Amino acid sequence: MADETLDPPPDASPSTPPPPATPAALLRPRREAFEHGLLPIPKLIFPEGTLAQTLAQLKEKLAAAAGPGGRVGAAALAEALQIPQEQAALALGTLAAVLPAEDPALGDGAGDADIRDVLLFLYIQSYKRLVPRSAHKDSPAVADVWPSTSAFDGYLSALSPIQLVRSNSRRFMPSQADEEIHQLSYLQKHMANILTLLADSVEGEGDDSLVLTMESFEHLGFLVQFSEGTSLSQAATFFANSDPDMPAAPVAAAQVLDWMSHNIASSLEYSAERSAAKESNQQTVSDLDVTMAEANTSHSRNSTPSSNPAYYKNVTFVEGFSKTSVVKHASDVKGNSIKVLNCHDSVIYILAPVKYATVYGCSDATVVLGAVGKVVKVEHCERVHIIAAAKRICIANCRECIFYLGVNHQPLVLGDNHKLQVAPFNTCYPQLQDHLMQVGVDPSINKWDQPFVLGVIDPHDSLSHPAGVSDVKAESASCLDPDLFTNFLIPSWFGDERQEPTSCNPFPLPEIYGAFQSKKRSTLEDIQKTIRELQLDENRKREFATALHAQFKDWLYASGNIRQLYCLQGD
Repeated sequence: MADETLDPPPDASPSTPPPPATPAALLRPRREAFEHGLLPIPKLIFPEGTLAQTLAQLKEKLAAAAGPGGRVGAAALAEALQIPQEQAALALGTLAAVLPAEDPALGDGAGDADIRDVLLFLYIQSYKRLVPRSAHKDSPAVADVWPSTSAFDGYLSALSPIQLVRSNSRRFMPSQADEEIHQLSYLQKHMANILTLLADSVEGEGDDSLVLTMESFEHLGFLVQFSEGTSLSQAATFFANSDPDMPAAPVAAAQVLDWMSHNIASSLEYSAERSAAKESNQQTVSDLDVTMAEANTSHSRNSTPSSNPAYYKNVTFVEGFSKTSVVKHASDVKGNSIKVLNCHDSVIYILAPVKYATVYGCSDATVVLGAVGKVVKVEHCERVHIIAAAKRICIANCRECIFYLGVNHQPLVLGDNHKLQVAPFNTCYPQLQDHLMQVGVDPSINKWDQPFVLGVIDPHDSLSHPAGVSDVKAESASCLDPDLFTNFLIPSWFGDERQEPTSCNPFPLPEIYGAFQSKKRSTLEDIQKTIRELQLDENRKREFATALHAQFKDWLYASGNIRQLYCLQGD
């Protein structure tokens, strides 16, 4: 999916209100922080009334325990928060996965993190995801902190993952644009406290006693970004055009707050006007969300951005497919994220390197994720096979799913799961090695069989289970029986290039699974040898071949794989 502009459709009728003019730059929330950076660990989540005060005290504790450069590791974080060190390590690993830029000192979470990043990460743990919209489209200004109650609590949670998606309430689920508005509203509400945490105290009274350096100001890039890629300090008039050889003078926190508030308010106003324009004309192609027409194309659109590049997309959607096969190559994926949403009875191939991947609301499907450099999140899926090579994976609220994994960190399992199974990574395609190198996944490390299990309740999720079972541990995943393990063969999408998955799978197969694979290959070779040695005349050979073909065809229909052959012919 190509980057999009906000130009109105050329055939828009004169009566259609024109979309609002795009500001020169729009401040947007960083989706990655909110979508992949929240952990359901109660001791990381502070009540709204004491949030600022608690984090201010925590800042002092961390500063006292910090090493050179104001950095803290898992041990210091565990001590300050009074949590097990493995949870502190998980928190730092999650922080590393959602930072806007690599932090060499932190690495994948094993090193030390900047205190300012830790404080911002802990602050947004109070964020509560947007609740489903009512039929009357209530204001998005809903409760944004935990705990809070929702009319949907206990109702949708009683449904299976796929019943939830297919229920009548699915049409009221928040859109991507709604979620961004909600995230911006949350930041607008809490920006004063956030800036106070980043600020340094100097001599002075009142608002003049708190100042922000340009370096501290840039850490806000963890939460917000300008839509055209301009850095915060370049956009801010008080830090713009600073001499790189001479650090910019600190700026009063009150001045920074005024600037941030103005930009957030402008973006919210623009988004609200666009939402109103969308309701008055559902056919506008300049929507904030991807249209179904765009989601259903497997090739990139070659449109060239026109006059104002202020609201580009960085997410590719694969949404709403049923009973089909879909392929996305690297050239089809725009941005650093991919989302596979509400696909059923289908096979989805994402043969591309990305940073983030989400699989949500799918059933009876197979999803192949070639190389994910940060995090995969699989949520509300049922009877789905996930084949993923990734740094990390988070599994939440899934049933009867099998995960064939090549992961460098322990799979995180949370929420209401049932009958999950994990197995080693089981496929290959010619570019996989290169894609793994591009995103930094190490195929020599695979922790597929070491799930890290947290609680059933996700306090950030409005669709979570009713209060009262927050201490119940989520159901873990069992290892797939080696006798049931098979390699998944990706069709030759690349002309005549062919590679056997058993020989090019970059993740070494555990010995017991390899032994069963060898046993199956040996059995197959014995059958082939027996067939070759059969003493049959030409008529019996033709009858035998016809019977084999008929049985194979019956299997194709019974398994649903015949559909993939038709899809291949269509390509």
